Amino acid sequence: MFSSAAPQPRKPAGAEGHRARMRARLLAAGAESLADHELLEMVLFTALPRRDTKAIAKALLARFGSFAGAIAGPLADLRTIEGLGEAGAAALKTVQAAALRLARSEIRDRPLLDNWARLIDYLNAALARERVEQFRVLFLDSRNHLLADEVQARGTVNHTPVYPREVVKRALELHAAAIILVHNHPSGDPTPSREDIAMTAETRKAAEALAIVLHDHVIIGNGRWVSLRERKLL
Repeated sequence: MFSSAAPQPRKPAGAEGHRARMRARLLAAGAESLADHELLEMVLFTALPRRDTKAIAKALLARFGSFAGAIAGPLADLRTIEGLGEAGAAALKTVQAAALRLARSEIRDRPLLDNWARLIDYLNAALARERVEQFRVLFLDSRNHLLADEVQARGTVNHTPVYPREVVKRALELHAAAIILVHNHPSGDPTPSREDIAMTAETRKAAEALAIVLHDHVIIGNGRWVSLRERKLL
Protein backbone atom coordinates (compact mmCIF):
# COMPACT_ATOMS: atom_id res chain seq x y z
CA MET A 1 0.00 0.00 0.00
CA PHE A 2 1.04 3.52 -0.75
CA SER A 3 0.52 6.42 1.65
CA SER A 4 -1.43 9.40 0.35
CA ALA A 5 0.17 11.78 2.86
CA ALA A 6 2.12 14.66 1.31
CA PRO A 7 5.89 14.39 1.74
CA GLN A 8 7.28 16.61 4.49
CA PRO A 9 9.79 19.27 3.41
CA ARG A 10 13.34 18.39 4.34
CA LYS A 11 15.01 20.68 6.83
CA PRO A 12 18.28 22.14 5.60
CA ALA A 13 21.28 20.39 7.10
CA GLY A 14 24.81 21.42 7.98
CA ALA A 15 25.88 25.00 7.43
CA GLU A 16 22.63 25.89 5.65
CA GLY A 17 20.61 24.59 8.57
CA HIS A 18 22.74 26.57 11.01
CA ARG A 19 22.25 29.75 8.99
CA ALA A 20 18.51 29.16 8.63
CA ARG A 21 18.12 28.69 12.38
CA MET A 22 19.98 31.92 13.12
CA ARG A 23 17.91 33.86 10.59
CA ALA A 24 14.73 32.51 12.19
CA ARG A 25 15.97 33.46 15.67
CA LEU A 26 16.91 36.96 14.52
CA LEU A 27 13.51 37.55 12.93
CA ALA A 28 11.55 36.03 15.81
CA ALA A 29 13.46 37.34 18.83
CA GLY A 30 15.52 40.23 17.51
CA ALA A 31 19.24 40.97 17.43
CA GLU A 32 19.55 40.77 21.22
CA SER A 33 19.03 37.01 20.95
CA LEU A 34 22.32 36.67 19.09
CA ALA A 35 25.79 36.67 20.63
CA ASP A 36 28.48 38.87 19.07
CA HIS A 37 30.01 36.01 17.06
CA GLU A 38 26.56 35.02 15.75
CA LEU A 39 25.80 38.56 14.64
CA LEU A 40 29.15 38.68 12.84
CA GLU A 41 28.24 35.40 11.16
CA MET A 42 24.96 36.92 9.98
CA VAL A 43 26.82 39.88 8.49
CA LEU A 44 29.22 37.57 6.65
CA PHE A 45 26.65 35.04 5.32
CA THR A 46 25.90 36.75 2.02
CA ALA A 47 29.43 38.03 1.43
CA LEU A 48 31.04 34.62 2.04
CA PRO A 49 28.46 31.99 1.03
CA ARG A 50 31.02 29.16 0.76
CA ARG A 51 33.12 29.98 3.82
CA ASP A 52 32.89 28.81 7.43
CA THR A 53 31.72 32.14 8.78
CA LYS A 54 31.58 30.83 12.35
CA ALA A 55 35.35 30.31 12.39
CA ILE A 56 35.94 33.74 10.83
CA ALA A 57 33.59 35.42 13.31
CA LYS A 58 35.44 33.87 16.24
CA ALA A 59 38.78 34.96 14.75
CA LEU A 60 37.45 38.52 14.46
CA LEU A 61 36.37 38.53 18.10
CA ALA A 62 39.73 37.14 19.20
CA ARG A 63 41.47 39.94 17.28
CA PHE A 64 39.16 42.90 17.99
CA GLY A 65 37.34 41.93 21.19
CA SER A 66 33.74 42.77 20.25
CA PHE A 67 31.25 43.18 17.41
CA ALA A 68 31.79 46.95 17.46
CA GLY A 69 35.55 46.51 17.46
CA ALA A 70 35.35 44.17 14.47
CA ILE A 71 33.27 46.42 12.23
CA ALA A 72 35.47 49.41 13.18
CA GLY A 73 38.73 47.53 12.69
CA PRO A 74 41.27 49.10 10.31
CA LEU A 75 41.26 47.51 6.86
CA ALA A 76 44.93 46.57 7.19
CA ASP A 77 44.11 44.57 10.32
CA LEU A 78 40.96 43.03 8.85
CA ARG A 79 42.98 41.74 5.93
CA THR A 80 45.04 39.62 8.32
CA ILE A 81 41.98 37.53 9.27
CA GLU A 82 42.20 34.26 7.40
CA GLY A 83 39.25 33.67 5.08
CA LEU A 84 37.72 37.14 5.44
CA GLY A 85 38.97 38.56 2.14
CA GLU A 86 37.88 41.77 0.45
CA ALA A 87 34.21 40.73 0.32
CA GLY A 88 34.06 40.04 4.06
CA ALA A 89 35.92 43.23 4.93
CA ALA A 90 33.55 45.22 2.70
CA ALA A 91 30.55 43.64 4.46
CA LEU A 92 31.87 44.73 7.86
CA LYS A 93 32.60 48.25 6.63
CA THR A 94 29.10 48.46 5.15
CA VAL A 95 27.62 47.71 8.58
CA GLN A 96 29.88 50.32 10.18
CA ALA A 97 28.82 52.92 7.61
CA ALA A 98 25.15 52.08 8.15
CA ALA A 99 25.53 52.42 11.93
CA LEU A 100 27.20 55.83 11.57
CA ARG A 101 24.55 57.09 9.16
CA LEU A 102 21.82 55.97 11.52
CA ALA A 103 23.50 57.73 14.44
CA ARG A 104 24.02 60.87 12.33
CA SER A 105 20.36 60.89 11.32
CA GLU A 106 19.44 61.10 15.01
CA ILE A 107 21.21 64.47 15.30
CA ARG A 108 20.88 65.99 11.85
CA ASP A 109 17.46 67.65 12.17
CA ARG A 110 17.63 68.70 15.82
CA PRO A 111 19.47 71.49 17.62
CA LEU A 112 22.74 69.85 18.63
CA LEU A 113 23.11 71.72 21.90
CA ASP A 114 19.76 70.26 23.04
CA ASN A 115 20.73 66.71 22.02
CA TRP A 116 24.15 66.45 23.58
CA ALA A 117 23.85 62.81 24.65
CA ARG A 118 22.97 61.70 21.11
CA LEU A 119 25.83 63.79 19.73
CA ILE A 120 28.33 62.15 22.08
CA ASP A 121 26.99 58.71 21.11
CA TYR A 122 27.58 59.56 17.46
CA LEU A 123 31.08 60.94 18.06
CA ASN A 124 32.03 57.90 20.11
CA ALA A 125 30.83 55.62 17.32
CA ALA A 126 32.78 57.60 14.74
CA LEU A 127 36.03 58.17 16.63
CA ALA A 128 36.54 56.11 19.78
CA ARG A 129 38.21 53.20 17.94
CA GLU A 130 40.32 55.20 15.50
CA ARG A 131 44.02 54.27 15.63
CA VAL A 132 45.28 57.72 14.60
CA GLU A 133 44.18 61.22 15.54
CA GLN A 134 41.37 62.61 13.44
CA PHE A 135 40.24 66.23 13.59
CA ARG A 136 36.74 67.04 12.43
CA VAL A 137 34.43 70.03 12.55
CA LEU A 138 30.66 70.15 12.98
CA PHE A 139 29.31 73.15 11.09
CA LEU A 140 25.98 74.51 12.41
CA ASP A 141 23.37 76.96 11.14
CA SER A 142 21.87 79.81 13.15
CA ARG A 143 19.48 77.37 14.88
CA ASN A 144 22.35 75.04 15.79
CA HIS A 145 21.23 72.40 13.31
CA LEU A 146 23.96 70.38 11.65
CA LEU A 147 24.96 71.62 8.22
CA ALA A 148 27.97 69.34 7.77
CA ASP A 149 30.31 67.04 9.66
CA GLU A 150 33.67 67.05 7.94
CA VAL A 151 37.04 65.47 8.62
CA GLN A 152 39.57 68.28 8.33
CA ALA A 153 42.75 66.33 8.98
CA ARG A 154 44.20 62.97 9.96
CA GLY A 155 47.50 62.67 11.75
CA THR A 156 49.57 60.22 13.75
CA VAL A 157 48.84 58.34 16.96
CA ASN A 158 49.32 61.54 18.98
CA HIS A 159 49.26 64.56 16.66
CA THR A 160 47.07 66.09 13.98
CA PRO A 161 48.01 69.33 12.20
CA VAL A 162 45.14 71.84 12.51
CA TYR A 163 44.92 75.21 10.78
CA PRO A 164 42.31 77.53 12.35
CA ARG A 165 42.17 79.75 9.28
CA GLU A 166 41.18 76.78 7.14
CA VAL A 167 38.44 75.85 9.61
CA VAL A 168 37.00 79.36 9.52
CA LYS A 169 37.32 79.55 5.73
CA ARG A 170 35.30 76.37 5.38
CA ALA A 171 32.66 77.70 7.82
CA LEU A 172 32.23 80.76 5.60
CA GLU A 173 31.88 78.57 2.49
CA LEU A 174 29.08 76.63 4.20
CA HIS A 175 27.45 79.80 5.60
CA ALA A 176 27.80 78.30 9.07
CA ALA A 177 26.91 80.42 12.09
CA ALA A 178 28.69 78.20 14.61
CA ILE A 179 31.12 75.31 14.88
CA ILE A 180 32.04 72.49 17.24
CA LEU A 181 35.58 71.12 17.07
CA VAL A 182 36.09 67.40 17.67
CA HIS A 183 39.12 65.15 17.75
CA ASN A 184 40.12 61.84 19.27
CA HIS A 185 42.99 60.62 21.41
CA PRO A 186 43.90 57.09 20.28
CA SER A 187 45.56 56.51 23.66
CA GLY A 188 42.05 56.44 25.13
CA ASP A 189 42.74 59.31 27.54
CA PRO A 190 40.72 62.38 26.46
CA THR A 191 42.58 64.80 28.72
CA PRO A 192 43.34 67.94 26.63
CA SER A 193 46.98 68.74 25.98
CA ARG A 194 48.47 72.22 26.05
CA GLU A 195 48.49 72.12 22.26
CA ASP A 196 44.77 71.26 22.23
CA ILE A 197 43.99 74.22 24.48
CA ALA A 198 46.17 76.63 22.49
CA MET A 199 44.69 75.54 19.15
CA THR A 200 41.17 75.97 20.53
CA ALA A 201 41.93 79.50 21.68
CA GLU A 202 43.43 80.36 18.28
CA THR A 203 40.41 78.96 16.44
CA ARG A 204 38.00 80.82 18.69
CA LYS A 205 39.82 84.09 18.02
CA ALA A 206 39.73 83.52 14.25
CA ALA A 207 36.04 82.55 14.34
CA GLU A 208 34.94 85.47 16.51
CA ALA A 209 36.58 87.92 14.10
CA LEU A 210 34.04 86.76 11.50
CA ALA A 211 31.04 86.46 13.87
CA ILE A 212 31.20 82.67 13.96
CA VAL A 213 30.57 81.06 17.35
CA LEU A 214 32.82 78.28 18.63
CA HIS A 215 30.49 76.32 20.89
CA ASP A 216 32.92 73.69 22.13
CA HIS A 217 35.88 71.45 21.50
CA VAL A 218 35.14 67.81 22.34
CA ILE A 219 37.91 65.25 22.76
CA ILE A 220 36.95 61.58 22.42
CA GLY A 221 38.84 58.81 24.18
CA ASN A 222 37.96 55.14 24.50
CA GLY A 223 34.66 55.24 26.38
CA ARG A 224 35.39 58.70 27.80
CA TRP A 225 35.16 62.24 26.50
CA VAL A 226 36.00 65.77 27.57
CA SER A 227 34.32 69.08 26.75
CA LEU A 228 36.72 72.03 26.92
CA ARG A 229 33.77 74.33 27.60
CA GLU A 230 32.67 72.23 30.59
CA ARG A 231 36.22 72.37 31.91
CA LYS A 232 36.22 76.16 31.41
CA LEU A 233 39.10 75.92 28.97
CA LEU A 234 37.18 77.71 26.24
